[in-house]
Amino acid sequence: MRNAVSMSFSISQGSAAQRIESELRRLIVALELPPGSRLSEQDIAERHGVSRQPVREALIGLARTRLVEILPQRGTVVVKISVRKMMEARFVREAIETAVVRRACSSFDQQSRQRIDDLLDMQDQAARRDDHAAFQRYDELFHVALAEGAGCPLAWEAVQDIKAHMDRVCQLTLPSMDAMLPLIDQHRAIVEAIDRRDEEAAAAAMTKHLTEILRALPRVEAEHPELFSS
Repeated sequence: MRNAVSMSFSISQGSAAQRIESELRRLIVALELPPGSRLSEQDIAERHGVSRQPVREALIGLARTRLVEILPQRGTVVVKISVRKMMEARFVREAIETAVVRRACSSFDQQSRQRIDDLLDMQDQAARRDDHAAFQRYDELFHVALAEGAGCPLAWEAVQDIKAHMDRVCQLTLPSMDAMLPLIDQHRAIVEAIDRRDEEAAAAAMTKHLTEILRALPRVEAEHPELFSS
């Protein structure tokens, strides 16, 4: 009986830590917890109605992906945006996602293909109503559907942790409908190449899509120097 209670408590603690980590990650990526923010274990625990243990586990998870830094005797701080880490994340993501679309050109699940059309329509609607949060959500689901349709969902799992370093910059580079709509055209170009089973065109379209962030980077870094590490 004691083992069952212990196991139940462990699962509960783990679930709470995962839930808190996911919520904090969302707030960090959305810049609602901006770079330099100090995070209090006690405040977070009280807000979520849990002990400090799952909060500590959540912060350790965020530190592992380098979104926060745990400073001995000083607490936990949301790290500033690192251009170097963002560039590394983009490099790794490009390597994985170009491989995904090449594989998709050989074999692609029809149910995933139909889902992509729906996602692109919903992403277009989100852009036109200037709903940045929904646009980003459909953007992520598009890339998930590509990986699932190509039969390699683990590829997206490998991308998830590192993409947060790109996502924070995306919050700054997609301020309006005019900035969002071209990305949907890029998504459509990727899908059209997959439909033609043209591996080179699909890989080139994905590379172009993931390089878009670099064009706006100098501007946003100059406009928001306080958010970036030196």
